[in-house]
Amino acid sequence: MRVEQEFIDGLYARVDALRGDTETSVQDALAQGNTPMQARLERDILVAERSGLLAALNAVDGSLCFGRIDLSSGLTHHIGRIGLRTEDAERTPILIDWRADVARPFYLATGHTPMGLRRRRHISTSGRTVTALHDEILDLGDQERTGHEDPSGDAVLLAALNSARTGRMGDIVQTIQAEQDEIIRAPHRGVLVVEGGPGTGKTAVALHRAAYLLYEHRELLAKRAVLIVGPNPAFLGYIGEVLPSLGETGVLLATVGELFPGVKATATDTREAAAVKGRADMADVLAAVVRDWQSLPDPVIAIEHDREILMLDDGLVKVARERARAARLPHNVAREHFEGHILNTLTDMVAERIGTDPYDGTNLLDPSDITQIRDELAENPEVWAAIDQLWPVLTPERLVADFLADPVGYLPDEDAAAIRRPATRKWTVADVPLLDEAAELLGVDDRVARLRAERERETQIAYAQGVLDVSYASRTYEFEDKEDSDPEGSEVLSAHDIIDAERFAERHEEDDHRSAAERAAADRTWAFGHIIVDEAQELSPMAWRLLMRRCPTRSMTLVGDPAQTAEAAGVGSWAGILEPYVEDRWEHTRLGVNYRTPAEIMELAAAVVRAERPGFEPPSSVRATGVRPWVRATDDLPGAVAKAVSELMPGEGRLAVIAPRELHRRLAARLDGVTAGGVPDLTRSVVLLDPRQAKGLEFDSVLVVEPGRYGTADLYVALTRATQRLGVLHTGRLPAGLVPTSP
Repeated sequence: MRVEQEFIDGLYARVDALRGDTETSVQDALAQGNTPMQARLERDILVAERSGLLAALNAVDGSLCFGRIDLSSGLTHHIGRIGLRTEDAERTPILIDWRADVARPFYLATGHTPMGLRRRRHISTSGRTVTALHDEILDLGDQERTGHEDPSGDAVLLAALNSARTGRMGDIVQTIQAEQDEIIRAPHRGVLVVEGGPGTGKTAVALHRAAYLLYEHRELLAKRAVLIVGPNPAFLGYIGEVLPSLGETGVLLATVGELFPGVKATATDTREAAAVKGRADMADVLAAVVRDWQSLPDPVIAIEHDREILMLDDGLVKVARERARAARLPHNVAREHFEGHILNTLTDMVAERIGTDPYDGTNLLDPSDITQIRDELAENPEVWAAIDQLWPVLTPERLVADFLADPVGYLPDEDAAAIRRPATRKWTVADVPLLDEAAELLGVDDRVARLRAERERETQIAYAQGVLDVSYASRTYEFEDKEDSDPEGSEVLSAHDIIDAERFAERHEEDDHRSAAERAAADRTWAFGHIIVDEAQELSPMAWRLLMRRCPTRSMTLVGDPAQTAEAAGVGSWAGILEPYVEDRWEHTRLGVNYRTPAEIMELAAAVVRAERPGFEPPSSVRATGVRPWVRATDDLPGAVAKAVSELMPGEGRLAVIAPRELHRRLAARLDGVTAGGVPDLTRSVVLLDPRQAKGLEFDSVLVVEPGRYGTADLYVALTRATQRLGVLHTGRLPAGLVPTSP
């Protein structure tokens, strides 16, 4: 252990030096006496070079190195969360990044297939102190023994599984199993589906896959960013520290309700409303809504122009409308064509009235006269009022809000009643895909923005030209004023000779210093390099349309479990999700080992599903605790919950009370420090959740309340969140498969 401690001490000495050197370099750059622009540039370069590295070092300060592999050749490599090298000319590796190929035997080697290893060592640390070593002998002919041998090779894994939860997911980089490693390192092109039951580590595998892809394809994915989509904000908070601990910060974490810039969905839909909004045919419904905004006069629109009345009837407008639609452009972009047709129609009316020879009917106006008439019409407010009435500029928010306020005529009466709501109501998660679809149908008329940008650029160029002119005049005056100027007439090199005003203006444009993830969050049209979707089976067809737009290359990792599909709009099958977009061009793999849920709890949860699906086979648990879950009835639910929490509460760790949302206020009133509503704080000792909020999470102990009010999928989720202890309380009937027992 002394040798490993010396290595750890030396490693962190280098880390501390790296931190200090970087800070000093930045300070030196700012103290050089350069111009503010040069100083800022120097600082940005230095920070950009090492910011990701320093973020990783700060995040994993206590467990930077976690393993060692001893090769049969005599070489030894230490394995860690990031890679570090010496700073001399040789650049010798000190610590091997867990994602490097040379580190792969640490995860895959076995006694049967040692992959060139003699020994594998797991290093446990507390802060910077080595606390334990666990050696696995892979070369059975090697007689050397250290006293740290672990015959089963599972000590580190079991220690991680039995450790107290913190309310935040930890990385599994020390304990990645062979089946998980294969998925993490799978090629990133195309769609990879990772299916796994509760506790199989599919979320952790997906996050580590994101870290691996960013390592392996840094140049591409750092520019385009990786999007990770989770089921709810609590889940995103739960997984939020995993990737920084692996040295990666170029990732955007979001729910579907956060993927439309400027909108954050906070309201909730009924199950029926969410199902209707999530259906694939809503795309056609919204397209019909947009077409209905492209209206006709009823029966005419009268426009006063130059003391004359011009009449736009439905026949004239229909021609303009069909020509604009024929351009096959989004509504707001196609409006430019509609405007042109209407202006041309009105111009022809005026020209015919004032320019026709009364004797032979010939037109006496020349092209310049026609242009003048058109320009005058384009300045008439009544013309634009008519165009706004017939083909208005629309925002996605206005289109969707107005539709939801009055969906009659677009949907069957029952569906229309399910989604109808006041236009002023807050947005729901199911609304966001509708907003995104509306944005695609509407497009953006950027003529004004482009004109404004061009004017700003012209202003900047004019200003830059003025600066250059002043610089040239000052330089010329300086040389003319010198008495000892060169009589031979030396040439004076000025700014005019090396740069023009346009390029000079470009150099002074404000740079966008946001990360790729930050820019992606603000840009609805951003194309991500890779997308990872957790609980993918729950997303609606409309949500999938949104996500597919965000990734035109279809480079995705989807993780989930069809057996846990609970959302009414959820697709529930991988083929149903993917066939509309990639047909059969996707890979499927399955995780079959349950690392979280003890066998005793998994047996109870599986019985609930088997009552509905007799052939159901759950993932196989790797451990049993000897503690059986209990199920009991009560007449005093709040009191029984308070008592059960005190019984189940671990000495350290976390406990979740999973109950129907309508009971939360009553239960919270009897639980110290527990609140109802809002985003739950998973770092608290006791937290109150409903089954949907519990998806993807894990706790040391779980108390499930009123299981008879859940659907089978929701109950299966609730029963499989515990790593140690599970209790069930009920006042009404029990679902099939649950048998009353005592603790």
